[in-house]
Amino acid sequence: MWNEAIKEGGVAVITGGASGVGLAMAKECAMRGLRVVLADTSERDMAKAVCSLSVLDTDVRAVKTDVSDPQSVQNLANVAFDVGPVALLMNNAGVGLPTKAWEDPYNWRRMFEVNVFGVLNGVQSFLPRMIEADRPAVVINTGSKQGITTPPGNPGYNVSKAGVKVLTEMLAHELRTSKAPVSAHLFVPGFTYTGMIASFLPEKPVSAWAPEEAVTYLMKRLDSGDFYILCPDNEVTPEIDRKRVAWAAQDIIENRPALSRWHPDFAERFAAFEQSDRHAERSMLSDERALRVNEVN
Repeated sequence: MWNEAIKEGGVAVITGGASGVGLAMAKECAMRGLRVVLADTSERDMAKAVCSLSVLDTDVRAVKTDVSDPQSVQNLANVAFDVGPVALLMNNAGVGLPTKAWEDPYNWRRMFEVNVFGVLNGVQSFLPRMIEADRPAVVINTGSKQGITTPPGNPGYNVSKAGVKVLTEMLAHELRTSKAPVSAHLFVPGFTYTGMIASFLPEKPVSAWAPEEAVTYLMKRLDSGDFYILCPDNEVTPEIDRKRVAWAAQDIIENRPALSRWHPDFAERFAAFEQSDRHAERSMLSDERALRVNEVN
């Protein structure tokens, strides 16, 4: 669906588009000939983003948008469809705030308002008109590995991103069964150096990918028509991701303690499980890094 949408042109709408992965995606879409509508909360950041995109000779609009407000997202949709048919909607805006299961009720609610309802508002404001247009289009929702393997540390964020995962799965199924020419995809970045990370890590860690690397991987997987798009990084390979997801699922199948990956009784067993076939993983990681270098050059 992605290749067909690109061929027909149109508009790319990206929330959280003023920086990080959102801005990298905006640049990719502009280079592929799509008009771009950026949505974000900071007018200053959007102005910088529009300036950086101006060299790509495409139509770029910026719309101040609070994705947690349905009316604000509806206004974004009205602006976008005035520009042209929407070929791509990327519900990318998100926030990360500290939480504990029995504390921080405001942070819990804020993350649900932005991370879950922000995506839902995007889907409900855009999809009816995208389907009615009867032209190829794609919806990309940005999730997180924390919504899949749910590591301890921030339950509110994990639960909100788990909601994005399930919502996107349901959306993909409904679109497929309705035979609409629109596809949905779950984009799950690995460790990526975004503004959120830079707020507490001033320098990019060696293990992190740049936003552009994550988007390059996203494009490759969209070209293949994949729904689940879990990005690796400079430390975690696709094979490691698969093992961690498999282990998390097996907690239910084997009736292990919740989050047994971090349970002291299972520490050695998980380490052995993750380390198996590590030689093959290192070889694969080396090949992938070489491939990315070739793509960049």
